[in-house]
Amino acid sequence: MAGRISFSYLCPASWYFTVPTVSPFLRQRVAFLGLFFISCLLLLMLIIDFRHWSASLPRDRQYERYLARVGELEATDTEDPNLNYGLVVDCGSSGSRIFVYFWPRHNGNPHDLLDIKQMRDRNSQPVVKKIKPGISAMADTPEHASDYLRPLLSFAAAHVPVKKHKETPLYILCTAGMRLLPERKQLAILADLVKDLPLEFDFLFSQSQAEVISGKQEGVYAWIGINFVLGRFDHEDESDAEATQELAAGRRRTVGILDMGGASLQIAYEVPTSTSALPANQEEAAKILLAEFNLGCDVQHTEHVYRVYVTTFLGFGGNFARQRYEDLVLNETLNKNRLLGQKTGLSPDNPFLDPCLPVGLTDVVERNSQVLHVRGRGDWESCGAMLSPLLARSNASQASLNGIYQSPIDFNNSEFYGFSEFFYCTEDVLRIGGRYHGPTFAKAAQDYCGMAWSVLTQRFKNGLFSSHADEHRLKYQCFKSAWMYQVLHEGFHFPYDYANLRTAQLVYDREVQWTLGAILYKTRFLPLRDLRQEGVRQAHGSWFRLSFVYNHYLFFACILVVLLAIILYLLRLRRIHHRQTRTSAPLDLLWLEEVVPMMGVQVGP
Repeated sequence: MAGRISFSYLCPASWYFTVPTVSPFLRQRVAFLGLFFISCLLLLMLIIDFRHWSASLPRDRQYERYLARVGELEATDTEDPNLNYGLVVDCGSSGSRIFVYFWPRHNGNPHDLLDIKQMRDRNSQPVVKKIKPGISAMADTPEHASDYLRPLLSFAAAHVPVKKHKETPLYILCTAGMRLLPERKQLAILADLVKDLPLEFDFLFSQSQAEVISGKQEGVYAWIGINFVLGRFDHEDESDAEATQELAAGRRRTVGILDMGGASLQIAYEVPTSTSALPANQEEAAKILLAEFNLGCDVQHTEHVYRVYVTTFLGFGGNFARQRYEDLVLNETLNKNRLLGQKTGLSPDNPFLDPCLPVGLTDVVERNSQVLHVRGRGDWESCGAMLSPLLARSNASQASLNGIYQSPIDFNNSEFYGFSEFFYCTEDVLRIGGRYHGPTFAKAAQDYCGMAWSVLTQRFKNGLFSSHADEHRLKYQCFKSAWMYQVLHEGFHFPYDYANLRTAQLVYDREVQWTLGAILYKTRFLPLRDLRQEGVRQAHGSWFRLSFVYNHYLFFACILVVLLAIILYLLRLRRIHHRQTRTSAPLDLLWLEEVVPMMGVQVGP
């Protein structure tokens, strides 16, 4: 019971007041404020935990890819400490190019590769640089190989943050030009690179990261690159619209690639079936042409094992095929002239009528001292028939171009992308690039070949063709379209009504290089390292985070207990308040009895 001090004998009755020595609700208020503070803290933790939980929910894959494609066109934020970088030097036959890639921390899903993108500078342009000639020009002076690559590495060093240099891997991968050199000259060039480059640059570089890759490896890297960009290595999203195309649960159908350059032709596609049922001779050939590899960050994840058929056909590119065709026409025409006493092609007045050139186009074929005058007659079907021998097919049931074994393709459940000449032939002058339709392409190519050369040149001057088209394209479009058609349908046995081929130059507005596939393959084990580091960080995390953020059941139980305690305490305070109210009434009466008589006492003079 609170004590009161009376000042009635010092002051007038109207001034009378009392001061409580201890507030009856002070401790209760302090306790209530403490519980309220704890409740707010738990509520804040609930909000943080909900955000963490919602961030881990699966998102719309199509929307994520859209955001990723938009982000790829923006300048790379080199101030972000969470970004990692990687360099790939493509040492080709005509020159060398360096590509600078970057990627954020791994997302934690053991089924995903690193999200590698090509770096862009402040102007949002791809960070890439090319020099000429090819590194094979250093064959006789291998001690200058590192000097040859210095401009490329200096360029990359200026774009990658300096503090990231020591952890940035560098891969120097040499292709066709180096493959033509003797092995001792290849090794001499690579040895100079391994010895001298680390002295000047701090990039992560070792002997195993400089190599001459085979055409098979190059094809595999190109296949990895296109499928990565298309999202075909995504395994976890079974609700995606493409789930119906999956080979197995949680695994999507990959796409094959067709790439026809000027000198060579390449095909690569996944082969899901085993080759064990093939005859012995075909099985041996299949093993040579099949590449089996694991794209999982852990070799134990066998669901990421892919078996890819990949073959490169030298001499089957568009320009080289034209040279082979001209050699064939020249030899056959001259032999026929000798046998029949004719003079076909020996003068402009009596030219050889070439069905693979537009009508009225005149040209000259020269080989050593031999000259053949030709004039186009624009017969696309006859052109295709003349090209058939150049395919060099055999009678073997599973043979394709040049008599090489080809793994079976399930044309009812497959998808292909055609690059380079496949795109140029369909788009540059015919303007039907994209989804390929055999009959439509054949009709458009036939109509083009049948046009007079004067009409075609006038259309070119009027800008009716693609901006990429030039006179060389106009001149050899008839031949190249017929060659592409023969290669696709007669060489690789694609049905004439095959509907799942798309010709393209860019995928999602960017050029897909085999170097992207190379760095994806080279860094496939890095996510495992990040996952292990993340596991260590979580294991050494504070008990507070472990108990309240990640243990949802304990977290909600604590909230319920605290809320219940607050309710019970408020009820107890209410009972105490009522009890004190009842006991304070008699005290007030006693106070009145004591004070009123005192007010009636008169103090004598």
